[in-house]
Amino acid sequence: MRLNHVDLAVPDVAAAADFFVRGCGFVQLARRGANEMAVLQDADGFVLVLTAAAAPHYPEGFHIGFLQPSDEAVHAAHARLAGAGFDAPPPAVAFGCLQFWVRAPGGIVVEISHRA
Repeated sequence: MRLNHVDLAVPDVAAAADFFVRGCGFVQLARRGANEMAVLQDADGFVLVLTAAAAPHYPEGFHIGFLQPSDEAVHAAHARLAGAGFDAPPPAVAFGCLQFWVRAPGGIVVEISHRA
Protein backbone atom coordinates (compact mmCIF):
# COMPACT_ATOMS: atom_id res chain seq x y z
CA MET A 1 0.00 0.00 0.00
CA ARG A 2 1.07 3.54 -0.66
CA LEU A 3 0.10 6.38 1.65
CA ASN A 4 -2.38 8.56 -0.24
CA HIS A 5 -2.93 11.52 2.07
CA VAL A 6 -2.82 12.82 5.61
CA ASP A 7 -5.41 15.19 7.08
CA LEU A 8 -4.09 17.40 9.87
CA ALA A 9 -6.22 19.56 12.15
CA VAL A 10 -4.88 23.11 12.52
CA PRO A 11 -6.28 26.26 14.14
CA ASP A 12 -5.27 28.50 11.22
CA VAL A 13 -5.54 26.80 7.83
CA ALA A 14 -4.14 29.81 5.93
CA ALA A 15 -1.00 30.03 8.08
CA ALA A 16 -0.35 26.29 7.95
CA ALA A 17 -0.92 26.21 4.18
CA ASP A 18 1.51 29.11 3.76
CA PHE A 19 4.14 27.16 5.73
CA PHE A 20 3.82 24.06 3.56
CA VAL A 21 3.58 25.99 0.27
CA ARG A 22 6.33 28.57 0.78
CA GLY A 23 8.48 26.57 3.16
CA CYS A 24 8.14 23.01 1.89
CA GLY A 25 7.34 23.38 -1.80
CA PHE A 26 3.76 22.09 -1.76
CA VAL A 27 1.21 23.36 -4.29
CA GLN A 28 -2.28 24.28 -3.17
CA LEU A 29 -4.85 22.27 -5.14
CA ALA A 30 -8.05 23.44 -3.46
CA ARG A 31 -9.35 25.59 -0.67
CA ARG A 32 -12.68 25.71 1.14
CA GLY A 33 -13.49 29.05 2.72
CA ALA A 34 -10.92 31.40 4.21
CA ASN A 35 -10.03 29.01 7.01
CA GLU A 36 -12.00 25.77 6.60
CA MET A 37 -9.77 23.44 4.59
CA ALA A 38 -6.84 23.41 2.17
CA VAL A 39 -5.66 20.55 -0.03
CA LEU A 40 -1.95 20.59 -0.86
CA GLN A 41 0.27 18.30 -2.92
CA ASP A 42 4.03 17.82 -3.08
CA ALA A 43 6.16 17.00 -6.13
CA ASP A 44 5.91 13.26 -5.41
CA GLY A 45 2.10 13.34 -5.43
CA PHE A 46 1.61 13.14 -1.67
CA VAL A 47 -1.54 15.03 -0.61
CA LEU A 48 -1.72 16.95 2.65
CA VAL A 49 -5.13 18.14 3.79
CA LEU A 50 -5.34 20.86 6.42
CA THR A 51 -8.66 21.09 8.23
CA ALA A 52 -9.69 23.80 10.68
CA ALA A 53 -10.04 22.86 14.34
CA ALA A 54 -10.26 25.37 17.18
CA ALA A 55 -7.82 23.61 19.52
CA PRO A 56 -6.29 20.48 17.98
CA HIS A 57 -4.27 18.26 20.26
CA TYR A 58 -1.49 15.98 19.10
CA PRO A 59 0.19 13.54 21.48
CA GLU A 60 3.72 14.15 22.75
CA GLY A 61 6.19 13.04 20.11
CA PHE A 62 3.75 13.32 17.20
CA HIS A 63 5.39 14.65 14.06
CA ILE A 64 5.41 14.24 10.30
CA GLY A 65 8.60 13.59 8.37
CA PHE A 66 9.70 14.36 4.85
CA LEU A 67 12.57 12.27 3.53
CA GLN A 68 14.92 14.07 1.16
CA PRO A 69 17.04 12.43 -1.58
CA SER A 70 20.36 13.89 -0.37
CA ASP A 71 22.09 15.91 2.32
CA GLU A 72 22.15 18.81 -0.12
CA ALA A 73 18.36 18.64 -0.39
CA VAL A 74 18.09 18.84 3.42
CA HIS A 75 20.24 21.98 3.41
CA ALA A 76 18.18 23.41 0.52
CA ALA A 77 14.93 22.73 2.43
CA HIS A 78 16.37 24.45 5.49
CA ALA A 79 17.40 27.48 3.39
CA ARG A 80 13.92 27.63 1.79
CA LEU A 81 12.21 27.59 5.20
CA ALA A 82 14.60 30.18 6.64
CA GLY A 83 14.17 32.34 3.52
CA ALA A 84 10.40 32.15 3.96
CA GLY A 85 10.79 33.47 7.52
CA PHE A 86 10.30 30.23 9.45
CA ASP A 87 12.57 29.55 12.42
CA ALA A 88 14.36 26.22 12.01
CA PRO A 89 17.56 25.15 13.75
CA PRO A 90 20.33 24.12 11.34
CA PRO A 91 20.51 20.53 10.14
CA ALA A 92 22.58 18.13 12.25
CA VAL A 93 23.45 14.44 12.17
CA ALA A 94 21.44 12.28 14.58
CA PHE A 95 20.39 8.64 14.48
CA GLY A 96 22.41 8.09 11.32
CA CYS A 97 20.82 10.82 9.25
CA LEU A 98 21.08 14.52 8.54
CA GLN A 99 17.95 16.15 9.88
CA PHE A 100 16.29 19.19 11.32
CA TRP A 101 12.98 19.79 13.01
CA VAL A 102 10.71 22.79 12.64
CA ARG A 103 7.35 23.66 14.16
CA ALA A 104 4.68 24.58 11.61
CA PRO A 105 1.88 27.00 12.49
CA GLY A 106 -0.59 25.21 14.72
CA GLY A 107 2.18 23.40 16.58
CA ILE A 108 2.76 20.52 14.17
CA VAL A 109 6.34 19.31 14.33
CA VAL A 110 7.93 18.61 10.95
CA GLU A 111 11.11 16.57 10.48
CA ILE A 112 13.12 16.96 7.30
CA SER A 113 15.87 14.40 6.84
CA HIS A 114 18.11 12.31 4.61
CA ARG A 115 19.27 8.82 5.55
CA ALA A 116 22.53 7.76 3.93
